[in-house]
Parts: sequence; structure tokens; C-alpha cells
Amino acid sequence: MLTYDELTGPERELWDAFPEGRRVDLRSGSPEEDRVAGGGEWGPERTVRAAVIAALLLGSNAAQRPGAVGSLSLAGARISGRLDLAGARIEHPLWLEECWFEQEVNLYGAETRTVAIMSSRVPRLEAGASRIGGRLDLHGTQVEAGPPSSPFHRASTALSLVNAHVAGGIMLNRARLIAPDGWAMAAGGLVVEGGLFCRRGFVADGEVRLLGAQLPGGLFLQGARLERPGPHGVTLALDNAVAQTVDCSGGFVSNGTVRLRGAQITDNLTFEDAVLEGTPDGGEGTGPALVAMLMQAADFDFALARRPTGAVDLRGAQVSYLHEGAHSWPEVVELDGFVYGSIKTAEADGERREAVSGPAAVTRRVEWIRRSPGYSPQPYEQLAAWYRKVGHDDDARRVLLAKQRHRRRTLSPTARVWGHLLDATVGYGYRPWLAGVWLLTLTLLGTLVFRAHTPAPVKPGEGAPFQPLVYTLDLLVPIGGLGQRTAWYWTDPTPQWLAYALIAFGWILTTAVIAGVTRTLQKN
Repeated sequence: MLTYDELTGPERELWDAFPEGRRVDLRSGSPEEDRVAGGGEWGPERTVRAAVIAALLLGSNAAQRPGAVGSLSLAGARISGRLDLAGARIEHPLWLEECWFEQEVNLYGAETRTVAIMSSRVPRLEAGASRIGGRLDLHGTQVEAGPPSSPFHRASTALSLVNAHVAGGIMLNRARLIAPDGWAMAAGGLVVEGGLFCRRGFVADGEVRLLGAQLPGGLFLQGARLERPGPHGVTLALDNAVAQTVDCSGGFVSNGTVRLRGAQITDNLTFEDAVLEGTPDGGEGTGPALVAMLMQAADFDFALARRPTGAVDLRGAQVSYLHEGAHSWPEVVELDGFVYGSIKTAEADGERREAVSGPAAVTRRVEWIRRSPGYSPQPYEQLAAWYRKVGHDDDARRVLLAKQRHRRRTLSPTARVWGHLLDATVGYGYRPWLAGVWLLTLTLLGTLVFRAHTPAPVKPGEGAPFQPLVYTLDLLVPIGGLGQRTAWYWTDPTPQWLAYALIAFGWILTTAVIAGVTRTLQKN
């Protein structure tokens, strides 16, 4: 137990100020001398032992002044030793500003009120399993990872909030978490009722790990930079997390994989004007830029500032509204099972509009779908269903025709030949007017050729006179008969071979029309 006589001058000043909640400021007033980066050089006049801070917070000077609320408020100090408050029950707020910590801060399993360590330098902060009744404020603070805290931790961690519960918000604006090749923030199972704010200059060197986190107040990363991925190439991991909002807009940059597997966002997930790089500079190969398998969101804004360098995986994801733009889709997009209710496109003027109809718009969206490896019918069916829903049936047919052309590439050579035939004649049933064009063309060709030649009657003096137009139609229509084909024959080989060809084309057109209509009526 520390006694008053054992305290240094700065420590006595802090001891006396604690019951009244007065702030103790040890800064010199010189910007150069007060730089936190040089805090290791501060002398005894600015040094406070961590044991003294712990003693005050644990009740060593609990006498309260009338009309005052006790709290520990300290600025510009060098904190020597390890601040160990693991398992403690702390009734007083902790406010530290522009302080330099010699060793880590340990709040594991602690119950406390507001903890504010702002614009400071901390080697490591352990707050796993803690219960913070107010907010955790690390605004502008640099937290650096040391070696793994135990043999069970495979990666070094800067800020640990595993299974912590914060009633207020967590403020990490302008903070920097440094854990190269490790975990900048390990916060699996974290619950934050007031929101997690990592905005305005927040930088993470290492993975921000929020597996299974509960964030009813939302996650806000506007303008944040995730510089280095963790051990698995991931910069942000939100697997199975539940959040009201995830905002990665306003210049958000990720130099690794953003992973949201199974995440549930009840409101808005936005990457507007964000930059997603699949692999950090100097990496080997290109990892995925976004993995959002089985993700659910009400509103998904993916209008990026520039095209991702890595793949985007949206397999099994479900969103109500999809916002996309010219830079949304990389060379590889996994879309099998991706379901959306509406599409809006970010135009050059910044406006968001419903999906534009017409061949050009369909072509652009089909190109997006074809970036999926292999062939899957579901993305085509999903896009066609959307076009039908908004009343663009012609565009829906264009999408389904593109689906059949993509599927044709996966078939055997014989099936591909038949597919080309269906495509050329009736557009797989989605362009039945092509059959009419073929029929008109062949009818015109046959009429002109047969008019220039004279056939011989099968039975002279019997039957109707020769009519080139009716004879051509009789050859093209394989069902029934008009009496011309059986009444005349050719001695000249040219019209005879043309007659054979027209009979063959008639059967092909008829079969193609039947197959195309059947394909249209039945989903494949």
C-alpha cells in the first residue's frame, strides 16, 4: 500500500486532485517538448507511476469533497510501470491525455466507467471481457502491439476487446493501431451499444478482427485506412457480425481483404467512394478485395472510387437495394446465389437511377455476370427477374438469351452446334421473329429461282398450274400440303437441289421454333 510520503511531487498533485475530479496538467507549454513521441525522455517532474494511478482508482483516496465527483484526470505525463487493473471494479472515470505509457494497460475483466486515453502512446491495451459502463475513448492515441500475450495467441495484438461490453461508444477517431502481420484490434464477441467510430484519420496496421461482434449502434469507418492485412491477408473481418450500419465510405482504403461472411446489416452497408485493394503493395498474387458470402443487408452501396484489384465474392448474399457504378466490378466476381430486390446505378453526375433499359444497359450488366468463374444460371435469372419486375420484358429476354449463349460454351461439340442453330433461327425462343425473317428470305429466294425455271408435271394435263410462290411454301411447310410439291418435278439439277434444301430448312425451322417455345415456357 502506497503512503503519501512515498509519492513524488507530480504524484502528490494527482493524489490531492483526485477527490475533486480536478485535472492535473504536467505539460510544459512548449509544442516541441510536449510531443508524445518523445515522452520516453520526460524527466521525474512529468513522471507518474502506474501503481499510483491504480491505487487511486481502487479507492486509496476515496474521501469525497462535498459537491464534487471524484475522477482521475491527467495530461502530459509519463506513466512508468504497468497499469494493471485486471478484474478490478472501478467507480471513477479515467481521463488521460497526451500521456506516454512505458508498459501496457491491462483492463481484462474489469468493470469500469468511462475510460479515455486520448492523443497518447500505449504499448498495448488489453480490455478483453471488460464491462465499460460509459465509453472507451482512444481518440488520436497510438497503440502498438507487443509479442503475443500468451502461448494461445498466434498473433500479436495492439488493442484487445474480445468479449468486451461497452455501454457507450468506442471512439477511435484519428487513432493508430500498429500490429504488422498481426491483429490491430482483436474484438471477437464485442458488444458496443453506442457505436464503434474509426473515422477521420484512423489507421490500422494489421487486421481489425470483429468476428461475431454485436454493433447495434453501427460501425463507422469513413476515411479510415487499413494499411496491412493480418495473418490471413484480411484487413477487416466482420464474419457473422450483427450491425445496424457499416459505413466504409468517404475515402475508406483497404489494402487487403474486407471479409463480411455471414454478416447481418439491418440498415446500410456502404463502400461509396472507397478503394478496395485485394493485395497490399509488394504482395504476391492478388487476393480477394471483398468476401461477403451469405451477407445480408437492407441497402448495399458498392459505388467504389475505382475498380477493385482483387475479386469480389457475393455468393449467397441478399440485399434489398443494390447501388453500383462504373468502378464497382473487378475482373472476377462471384455471384452465384446473390439476390437483390432493386438496382440503382451511380451516373457520372452523381445521381442514383434505377436500372436503365435497352441493349446497352443489358450488355453492361451481362458483362458483369460473365465475370463469374464458370457458368451459373442463377445470376442471369436474378437479373431477368428484376427486369420483368420493373416492366422491361424485352430486356429480360435479352438477359436470358445471354444465359443460353454462356451455357452453350459448357456443352459438347454436338450440343454446341445445335445451340448455334437455335440461336441463329429463333434466338433460343427469345427471338421468335427470327423464324419469320428466315421464312420470308427463303420464300423470296425460292420464288425467284423457281420462276426462272420450268418444272415437268408428274401427271401431264392434271392438277393446278405451277405457282412458284405456292410451290416454295409447300416445300417450307413440313406439315400438310398445298398440292404443288407432289404435282411437279425438276429435270434441271439447280432448282432440284434448292427444293431439297428448302425442305430441310423447313424441318429445321419448325423444330427450332418448337424447341424455342418450349424453352421459353420452361425455366432451365
